[in-house]
Amino acid sequence: MKYLFFSGCVTPQKENMYELSLRKVSQKIGIELIDLDRTNCCGFFVEPVDYQASVVLGARNLAIMDEQGLDAVTPCPACFGHLTRVRSTLLENDELRKTVNQELKEVGKTFVGSSRMKHFMGVLVQDVGIERIKTTMSRPLSKLKVAPHYGCHLLKPSSEVHLDNPEDPKLLDSLIEATGTECLDYSEKGLCCGSSAMNVDRNLSTKITKTKMDSVEKSGADAIVTVCPACHVHFDLTANAILKEKHDIPVLHYTQLLGLAQGFSPQELGLYENRVPVDKILELIES
Repeated sequence: MKYLFFSGCVTPQKENMYELSLRKVSQKIGIELIDLDRTNCCGFFVEPVDYQASVVLGARNLAIMDEQGLDAVTPCPACFGHLTRVRSTLLENDELRKTVNQELKEVGKTFVGSSRMKHFMGVLVQDVGIERIKTTMSRPLSKLKVAPHYGCHLLKPSSEVHLDNPEDPKLLDSLIEATGTECLDYSEKGLCCGSSAMNVDRNLSTKITKTKMDSVEKSGADAIVTVCPACHVHFDLTANAILKEKHDIPVLHYTQLLGLAQGFSPQELGLYENRVPVDKILELIES
């Protein structure tokens, strides 16, 4: 099973442990990752300012993927969603595709649309399968209780990304349960982390984050499990700062949770790079 690897911007800049743990669990499962060279930002953050520029940025990445002749995988839901939308739009809109390819011609690229962008969680569920993932476990995490956080961009808009029902998602739940961990349901499971509102309305962002964190704490979770680098940064680093209070709930990337169940050491998964200490999690696993 072979995929191109598109890291995006946030993961290599702020969440090295996400990529490290993703590469470890991929090896265990039998997924070969081929690094993409000379890619650029997916274009997601440019879209509100200049739509066409965001499409061209996305199309250039997709053109590089086309040249390799393989689908790509990313750890970032925003990259996954944006590049999925760009691909669909360009395949459906002949006029825009011609315009974009005219611009790409200046850098020696052509968008064809033969390769697709996938999120790593989608690859695990749809391509690998839960049963195969279970066969890689050597240390079931039966003593852990975790709160899943889906975020906003992994599942929405569902008409475009086609991963799960955003109103009642099961994808991450099933992946968590595959590790032997108890996956908790809680009142604010579908709520945003609050990071997207930070630059628009700090008070609103604080309210969203507090509501989410309070709900997680009430659930009795030992940890929050995320699938988005931006959400992880927000919970693991920013939440304590903007709430002006100490939240000591560890925040794990799903790939770190999976890696622990597969028998990897904390060092191999970059767990000591997490900002909220993970000692409580490790004590539960080892007890």
